[in-house]
Amino acid sequence: MNKKIGFIGCGKMASAIITGVKNSCCTKGVELMGSEVNCEIAELAQTRLQIDVITDNRALVMNSDVVFIATKPNYVPAVLEEIKDELTPEKLLVSIAAGVSTKKIENIIGAQRVVRVMPNTPALLQEGMAGVCRGAHASEEDVQFVIELLSNVGKAIEVNEDEMDIVTAISGSGPAFFYQVIEDMARAGEKLGLDYEKSLMLATQTALGSAKMVEKRGELTVQNLIDNVATKGGCTFVGVSVMKEENSEKLFYDVINETAKKAHALG
Repeated sequence: MNKKIGFIGCGKMASAIITGVKNSCCTKGVELMGSEVNCEIAELAQTRLQIDVITDNRALVMNSDVVFIATKPNYVPAVLEEIKDELTPEKLLVSIAAGVSTKKIENIIGAQRVVRVMPNTPALLQEGMAGVCRGAHASEEDVQFVIELLSNVGKAIEVNEDEMDIVTAISGSGPAFFYQVIEDMARAGEKLGLDYEKSLMLATQTALGSAKMVEKRGELTVQNLIDNVATKGGCTFVGVSVMKEENSEKLFYDVINETAKKAHALG
């Protein structure tokens, strides 16, 4: 982990990763640097993150072993054109730009080691979930390095490139979908007469606890967990029956499918 890691772009996701790495006891010796094209934004990022943030992307690449591309997807081609002459074979390029494939990156920079990551915003609380895939020239060691690095802000798994749009839909966009479910449950409680903040607390903590139950389920299936709560004839059974009648499975399939198609279109 004795690496110099540079971030082109210091927005929320890059900041989450930087903060997680800084706070980890497993990444001593790592040197972090960022770049922002705007001087004022660079100064603010430097103050916020307590790392050097410069305005020269090429200089950042020259002084880094690992380079994160953390810009908006539409800026990626221009940034790659700018830095490609500084990307020597020993440098690893990691992209967190949604929808931008490793092939598209390699078409611009050539035969370089590229790893693509789809993180999510709970990384801000060290509860992130990321999908990781390798480009044509990246090694297993490159992927494992990135997964280990991301373990400082949550969890990460390796997937195939052609699965990344699905990853984007489930975990990248997923937080917003869960926020919507929590909000809908809280508003339902409010409409039935419960104070909104109390209803929101009930929905939020129940979501947290339920997620932990799934995580710690052992040999149980998720359906087993549902059946353990929704005993036949009980109030939970009635509620689950309403979900089935309203075809919640199709609803969430459509949500994930449409989101994945949009992610593909971004690329």
